Amino acid sequence: MPTIEGFSVKNYGVLKDITIGRVISDKSQKPLTQLVTIIGKNGTGKSTLIDAFGFLADCLKSGVEEACYGNERRGYQSLLSKGSSGPIEFEITYREINNSRPITYNLVISADQIGRPYISHERLRQRRKGEKRGWPYSFLNITDGKGNAWAGDMLEGDEGATTTPIQLSDLNMPAITTLGSLKEHPRITQFRNFIQGWYLCYFMPNAARDLPLAGPQKHLNKTGSNLSNVLQYMEQIKGKRHMQSILDGITKRISGIEKIYTQRTADNRLLLCFDEIGFSEPHFVQKMSDGTIKLVAYLVLLEDPELAPLVCIEEPENGLYHNLLTVLAKELKEKVDNRSKSQMFITTHSPYFVNALSPEEVWILEKDDSGFSVIRRASDMELVKNLAKEIPLGDLWYSNYLERR
Repeated sequence: MPTIEGFSVKNYGVLKDITIGRVISDKSQKPLTQLVTIIGKNGTGKSTLIDAFGFLADCLKSGVEEACYGNERRGYQSLLSKGSSGPIEFEITYREINNSRPITYNLVISADQIGRPYISHERLRQRRKGEKRGWPYSFLNITDGKGNAWAGDMLEGDEGATTTPIQLSDLNMPAITTLGSLKEHPRITQFRNFIQGWYLCYFMPNAARDLPLAGPQKHLNKTGSNLSNVLQYMEQIKGKRHMQSILDGITKRISGIEKIYTQRTADNRLLLCFDEIGFSEPHFVQKMSDGTIKLVAYLVLLEDPELAPLVCIEEPENGLYHNLLTVLAKELKEKVDNRSKSQMFITTHSPYFVNALSPEEVWILEKDDSGFSVIRRASDMELVKNLAKEIPLGDLWYSNYLERR
């Protein structure tokens, strides 16, 4: 399963210099877990950290300049950390499968003389075959549009390595976007596909209340507006009995609901219906609470057999009753622990959600005296690590044991 072991960001908003997990520039940390939860006060950079993943994915999809304005960003200069002239830098260390050699990707984004962003440096590295330790060597190394790519499984310096000189005419688009479409660069293709498959979740209950267009859809979109369409796809592929078994399982997790089922309209749309205790008539999704809709959407997302390799969810507690947060946290943990092919990054303000987690899965974001973000893993705090053996981690957080002292 593709897994991010470490992620580093420099000069991206309040993330002046942040590293989580193990990267080449800091091998002292343990690799990231399959479930990574970021906590902290308002304004400490949780949303910015999630947006950094979205920014990288946008760069591959539409180029650096357009990414600087996507998702309500206001351009390259507005993204730079205060007092910094750049560049913005990202470093990712990941493994394609558990026992494969880790790959490190570096992307550096600068501004030209008129302030337009461009990719000034891009690099992919890996250790040589058979080496469990040692410094990784490049198989893609480009500076200001010029460099080399090593084909197949070769690395810089390998005897007989096939090297392709690279001369890019467009410094707005990452080289991995172009080279990833060539069969002689399978590692670049895998990494490009990995990033392009990321899923950033922005579920909006009002979007799910809209009357859906007819027709099945394979995956839940970012807002959840196609929830009924995804259920229609499940019914079409697996059959109505299978889909209903999924809805029955979801029903058991939501108090006050006797049954969730679908009803087809005359124009072939699929409506989501809820039988609530105390009501003789069913309610359609349009009449359900925000929390109920969001929880159903999250649980349907987890039923996707082709769930994205990286799923990012911001503040799932919004609109959810606190007891349901523990249910959701356990569902997410079970999904990633059960040999899932996905890794999840969650931000939260809820101690109830954190109560279901271990110190290794929780990172605390705070502001230093200069106003920039700093981050620590809960398991690196010896007192917290020991107390968490007896006291739920969320309760320790609520009691300020996770704050800087």
